[in-house]
Amino acid sequence: MTRELVPHNRPVFDQLHPIVYKAAIGLVAWFALSAWILFDRQNDIELPLAMVSVLLLVAVLLPWSLSLVWQRHQTAYQRHPNESSFRDWRIGDFAVWDSKLHGTHAAIDMLLPLAAVAFGLTALGIVFLICANAAS
Repeated sequence: MTRELVPHNRPVFDQLHPIVYKAAIGLVAWFALSAWILFDRQNDIELPLAMVSVLLLVAVLLPWSLSLVWQRHQTAYQRHPNESSFRDWRIGDFAVWDSKLHGTHAAIDMLLPLAAVAFGLTALGIVFLICANAAS
């Protein structure tokens, strides 16, 4: 812990680190897999599960494809010459509109809703299976 009231010389990033995006994709995949594994017990549930899976697939593929197009059409002065490590990104600041967030807080703000939904659905599915087995 430093004694500085205002931290100096911390890098400011304007993009999320690729590890944060990979974690988000992993949480979306966790959500889809837990839905298919824990709730696919009746014959009439397959179509809604397929539609949710397609929606999640589009929600992941659309930003990814847009980022590929963005990277391809950046000019030379816009590209970051050296990629930073996740540790440097986490310690630095993240630019948000006219303010800055700590890098760790930005990652938590992005990943917390996805984690809550994925783990909540998993817990709900486990309780659902326990109640279904106890009732029969």
